[in-house]
Amino acid sequence: MSAEVLTEEFEVLESIYPTELSIVSDREIQIDVEPDETIDGEHPFKLQLSVHYPDAYPDSLPHLTLVAIEGELEDTEHDTLMESLTEVGEENVGMAMTFTIVSHLREQMASLVRKRADQLMAEETEKERLAIEAEEARTRGTPVTVESFKAWKIKFAREMAQRKAKDEEDRLRALSPKDREEWKRAATRPTGRQLFEKNKNLEHDDDSFVEEGIVSVDISQYDRSQLRAHEDDDDDGVQFSDSD
Repeated sequence: MSAEVLTEEFEVLESIYPTELSIVSDREIQIDVEPDETIDGEHPFKLQLSVHYPDAYPDSLPHLTLVAIEGELEDTEHDTLMESLTEVGEENVGMAMTFTIVSHLREQMASLVRKRADQLMAEETEKERLAIEAEEARTRGTPVTVESFKAWKIKFAREMAQRKAKDEEDRLRALSPKDREEWKRAATRPTGRQLFEKNKNLEHDDDSFVEEGIVSVDISQYDRSQLRAHEDDDDDGVQFSDSD
């Protein structure tokens, strides 16, 4: 390779990349490369491509290195880009290939940015889906069965009894000794419901109050004539005397 051929290629590259190109030596350059397309909201992504030209260039491939100067470049992403650049270089052996390699790199970087954006969107969508499912599961609750309801009822009754006992204890503590004793006596008295359940057959117990020898009379068994006859007999048995 003649120095004139490489100098001529450097001049072309300088005209295309006036701010991105840095000539390190007469056989090495560095070019700052960005994607040929940008995506709104994406972080800056810039790589530095170093190209070292061997004596046999362009009949042999230049030595290429890639370093991230803005953003991040994973090892797998780096290896994929390098393989792709090597393939393009092999297709252009025998001619000036630096511009072609840089153009291809810009395209691949744009594809990588789009892939990252799609992956990020998929992850966000998955997070949202999981959050929705978690919220639905939380609001849906656990299906109620007979066993779970019985267990809940026992637990609820225990909690209510404990709360009632605590409330009564707090209430007693606030009373004076005299009021406390009165409250205890009132608490031991049976309620009306308890009395009723204890003597639910009271209507039959009334018979015990009837004195022996007393005959009950059902007045509905007499007609009017019989009643009147009894009244007349009573009148005949009455005698008036003039004591005066």
